[in-house]
Amino acid sequence: MTTVDLHLHTTASDGRLPPRELVRFVARRGLKVVSITDHDSVDGLDEAFQAAGEFPGLELIPGVELSCDVPGLEVHLLGYFIDYKDTEFQKALERFRNGRVVRARRMLERLAAMGIQLDWKRVTRLAGNGAVGRPHIAQAMVEEGHVGDFREAFDRYIGRNGPAYVEREKLTPVEAVRLIGRAGGLAVLAHPGEMPDLERRVEELMAVGLVGIEVYYGDYSGETIRMLQGVAERYRLVPCGGSDYHALGIPDEVLPGDMGPPAETVESLKLLWKGRGQMEDTTVHGEVRR
Repeated sequence: MTTVDLHLHTTASDGRLPPRELVRFVARRGLKVVSITDHDSVDGLDEAFQAAGEFPGLELIPGVELSCDVPGLEVHLLGYFIDYKDTEFQKALERFRNGRVVRARRMLERLAAMGIQLDWKRVTRLAGNGAVGRPHIAQAMVEEGHVGDFREAFDRYIGRNGPAYVEREKLTPVEAVRLIGRAGGLAVLAHPGEMPDLERRVEELMAVGLVGIEVYYGDYSGETIRMLQGVAERYRLVPCGGSDYHALGIPDEVLPGDMGPPAETVESLKLLWKGRGQMEDTTVHGEVRR
């Protein structure tokens, strides 16, 4: 177990626990520092901070996960300590979320052409007030009996190489790092374990402000973690990580605290943040001091 988890999702994107419930869950599991990093959304953070106020020993770092695209590859960037109420940042995220709706509708059209009929209203109800994502489509497929579980939905139909997959508007990774920086945040490369040409991409992103890389992630093997530790050390990147928890209820789902970085990671991020003159301290009883 670890007491740090910097990769968590709520119903503000494609997680299945509301922000308040997720905060209470991680507190019960004994975590001390967490970050909620919803996909292209920061709408759950106010509720999360209110909930964090119930647990004086829990530190909440405002975060986001941005979906990026390069030819033949999807890349995700995490942003930590972002000024999530920044107007321009909010407008950019809204544009990306609208792109998710267009993409989801087109995916349902492709599934229908394969004989898999899904109700759009049901998909949007599953998303609630959060950003529509592929897990909501997968859940609808499970409910209708088209697949046995989420993994089958992704593997057979809606994964990146699946017949119903549809691209949507995305940033390039360089643009994502810059957007996070303009929002006052620190950019970290997410789940890069199988990323081709990783070190070249790291060098490219460091040139525009990348400060960290996920080393301790999800169900990564010891071998993958050691490989990524080496990359982090060579490039002096902060080794970050977390469970990528969505509360999907699938077998062997990695839970908050099952995987994450050491406490030293948080201190390294804070030093970088303070070095940029952006912050006096991090979260205290659910508020961010600036």
